[in-house]
Amino acid sequence: MSGFSVQIKEKSVELGFAKVGIVPADALVPEGNRLLEWLARGYHGEMRWMEREPEKRADPRLLHPGARSVIVTALNYYTPHEHADAPDAGKISRYAWGDDYHDVVKEKLYQLLGWIESQVPEASGKVCVDTAPIMDKAWAVRAGIGWMGKHTNVISPEIGSWFFIGEILLDVELEYDTAIIADHCGTCTACLDACPTGAIVEPYVVDSEKCISYATIELRSDELPPHIQENLNGWIYGCDICQDVCPWNRFEKPTDEARFEPRLEETSISAGAILSLTPETYAERFRRTAIKRTKLTGLQRNARSLERARK
Repeated sequence: MSGFSVQIKEKSVELGFAKVGIVPADALVPEGNRLLEWLARGYHGEMRWMEREPEKRADPRLLHPGARSVIVTALNYYTPHEHADAPDAGKISRYAWGDDYHDVVKEKLYQLLGWIESQVPEASGKVCVDTAPIMDKAWAVRAGIGWMGKHTNVISPEIGSWFFIGEILLDVELEYDTAIIADHCGTCTACLDACPTGAIVEPYVVDSEKCISYATIELRSDELPPHIQENLNGWIYGCDICQDVCPWNRFEKPTDEARFEPRLEETSISAGAILSLTPETYAERFRRTAIKRTKLTGLQRNARSLERARK
């Protein structure tokens, strides 16, 4: 559809997306093979859901039959705040400071899909944000959003790595982007050197079981493993170390999306405050935020570990 891709991109920018790329809905063959290798090495830890239907993750046509195009978007979430410097502060990963990104990105993508359907009534599309079985980062690279950094986050030369990825699978053929952004990590090993647990076991490969972010969010255990607890570095939910040290994040730009501003102006929460939460106060405090992912039991486990690490 001549010219329609340009209109889609213009509408995407109007909705607040920082970048957008459009590519054919082909199978991700080399990327899918790398996923299978990563799974075979057990680097997904207890995230067993990643083992299910890997073929669907690698082929969007299995996820949305009839898909011909993938519209890939990047939504900047960077806000110019720092973590609290208080001795009892438990640091929260930057992506979880504001409203749940699933809700924000989905809302914008559904608005975009609705606009597309108003222009092409016979169009059918599927919105994907993180929880769908789709390889978000691989699509972002294919669509020219950025390149895969050695820390396995996608890096955009315009805005760094602080952005969320979302897709629309569309059964309409469009004009496609063909430019791929070259890997500009070069000889830099800042992220590998800074990771306190050695979770980036080699460039472009993360072992989840060594990752502070995985342990404090995804791991379902009564206690954090010793190698995590001993290296928490003040983190109580997630970890941003590999992105904080990335030289490309000197190009970070503040987001225009107010919903990503820190709730209650908090970028950190004390372990004591977390341990004093009840199920009711937890639900109220973290309603519609990404922090609910770890549940109260997991968050309080992290708080206990943080207190022990500081003794």
